[in-house]
Amino acid sequence: MKLTAEISMYPFNENYLDPIKWFIGRVDSYNNIERVTNAMATQVCGEYSDVMSMLAIEMQAAHEKWGKAVFVCKFIGGELNLSHSE
Repeated sequence: MKLTAEISMYPFNENYLDPIKWFIGRVDSYNNIERVTNAMATQVCGEYSDVMSMLAIEMQAAHEKWGKAVFVCKFIGGELNLSHSE
């Protein structure tokens, strides 16, 4: 089953762009997960277990490296066209 998720990261860090860029770069290392980022959030799509596993690994890594951060996520079962812009 496919899963599409939208993730927003809010680091408790004055230099908040570095942790966000770091997180997005880590997400990009997963060849089996499609990623699109805009000014407000990052959308990912892939197999359900792959997306959930990636989120668990990378959110933990972000907390360990950068400290406190809030992650806001929305999930929809199925595959959405991440390039849709209407």
